Amino acid sequence: MIMEELKSKLEKAFGSAKISSNYSNNLAIELDETQAISMLSYLKNLGYKHLALISCVDWIEDNQFELVYVLSAYMPSDDSYSEKEKLNIIVKTRISREEAKYISIIDIFENAEPYEREIHELFGIHFEGHPRLTPLFLVLKYDKPPFRKDFDTRQFVDDYFGNIPPVE
Repeated sequence: MIMEELKSKLEKAFGSAKISSNYSNNLAIELDETQAISMLSYLKNLGYKHLALISCVDWIEDNQFELVYVLSAYMPSDDSYSEKEKLNIIVKTRISREEAKYISIIDIFENAEPYEREIHELFGIHFEGHPRLTPLFLVLKYDKPPFRKDFDTRQFVDDYFGNIPPVE
């Protein structure tokens, strides 16, 4: 019931959003990049205060990146799950690969900080307003971020390891 009520409420508030519920506990929302921040804030105000994950998909053939935000509600203190706490909300928006940038959501969800740093480091997306987009994992500099589909892994291996003499 709660999923249908929420879906109806979101369709009224965000008319152009594509909302689907293909799985029992998942509600997927696809919307324009100009509405995603508003949607995330709106959902947080509805009680979906747990940002579980931010991920990125490289749609190289469409020349776009897709940012994927996964939200849920925290369990109340009485230790019983309701329909609301079982629901995962997946918010998706696409941005251009050419100007790979988006607005940081740290002001909405503080725990977005390491996710945005990781996506910046591995895909090269700049999050405007992020206080420190410093590397989390990589120690080497790359011409292209290594999780982009046009990153040439074989060329990197040849360049990096090809000059190491064999041990005899």
